[in-house]
Amino acid sequence: MTSAYLYAAARTPFGRFGGALADVRPDDLAAIALKGVLAKVPALDPAAIEDVVWGCANQAGEDNRNVGRMAVLLAGLPVSVPATTVNRLCGSSLDAAIIGSRAIESGDADVVVAGGVESMTRAPWVLPKPSRAFPAGNVTAVSTTLGWRLVNENMPPEWTVSLGEANELLGEKFGISRVRQDEFAATSHNRADAAWSSGFYDPLVVPVPGVALARDEGIRPGSSAAALERLKPSFRPDGTITAGNASPLNDGASALVLGSAAAADRIGGAPIARIAGRGVSAVEPPMFGYAPVEAADRALARAGITWADVSAVELNEAFAVQSLACVDAWDIDPAIVNAKGGAIAIGHPLGASGGRILGTLAARLRESGDRWGVAAICIGVGQALAVVLENVS
Repeated sequence: MTSAYLYAAARTPFGRFGGALADVRPDDLAAIALKGVLAKVPALDPAAIEDVVWGCANQAGEDNRNVGRMAVLLAGLPVSVPATTVNRLCGSSLDAAIIGSRAIESGDADVVVAGGVESMTRAPWVLPKPSRAFPAGNVTAVSTTLGWRLVNENMPPEWTVSLGEANELLGEKFGISRVRQDEFAATSHNRADAAWSSGFYDPLVVPVPGVALARDEGIRPGSSAAALERLKPSFRPDGTITAGNASPLNDGASALVLGSAAAADRIGGAPIARIAGRGVSAVEPPMFGYAPVEAADRALARAGITWADVSAVELNEAFAVQSLACVDAWDIDPAIVNAKGGAIAIGHPLGASGGRILGTLAARLRESGDRWGVAAICIGVGQALAVVLENVS
């Protein structure tokens, strides 16, 4: 089998819920990210793209009907370029990259574009369709922005608690204090601000036409644990999770160009990183935040390395508490985790976050010259994904 490589990465800035990107449709966001990443490999003939694999967690509104294919058409790519859309909730675009890398390794393709999109602002309310015409009673519109919806009554109720309550349970299990969570969140904001100020994100982020958003909208420069500790708990009166130490609702898109070594001439440049290992894991649904522990360990084993070899980690910060639980379990230096900020500051548009962390990880390895890095993401309903990258730049 051949190896799969990452050649280019791009994303839009991530907007806040109801913020700068609120008027931009998700299929348009996806097309912008797709055009943006292809602009980084101008020698690549778009007709040579053998598949586009796109992640999206919602797919209930303007992102329905295979938003990956819609992005291909809206981006002006040849109609001969196929596309599919995958849904592994928060891990959707990392799953897309995994699927694309497997296609390359198996020889089914030499050039694949992967990515993902989410507009949590534009996620619609939905009404369940009645079994029979014209029911006499009322029906309830359900928000599709986040979390469980239209829950099957056969699902155990302890599995269908809110994402916030699930992470309160996780914090209790591992004894992670509010103080640690607020300190972690403040660090995320300050690292993200420093990374933007240093120009780190400039090559990775493409503008959204017609929108005056120069960088990720949710970053709060100068954040401190002292300021965050004044926020009220969001899920329990005596809880530890607040709007300040959890990721917000966001809009955005990300994209990646993947290829074989033999495709370098067609793509028009050398690869950045090799997809060296992949891992997927699952746990009971309320413990989803802890699932990256096993996923990353599996990815490392498949890459043939250990945590002692790893110099950079991009762990999607769904909540500070679950991020801390994972870092504690891996027993790694927190300084190597999300050194350029994480989702608490940057944002977490569900279907786009996996592509963001993989592109950021590759850029970090390229900047430092270190060899090995891990990208990992927790996924609602008790799953996680991880990818090991080897720097080849």
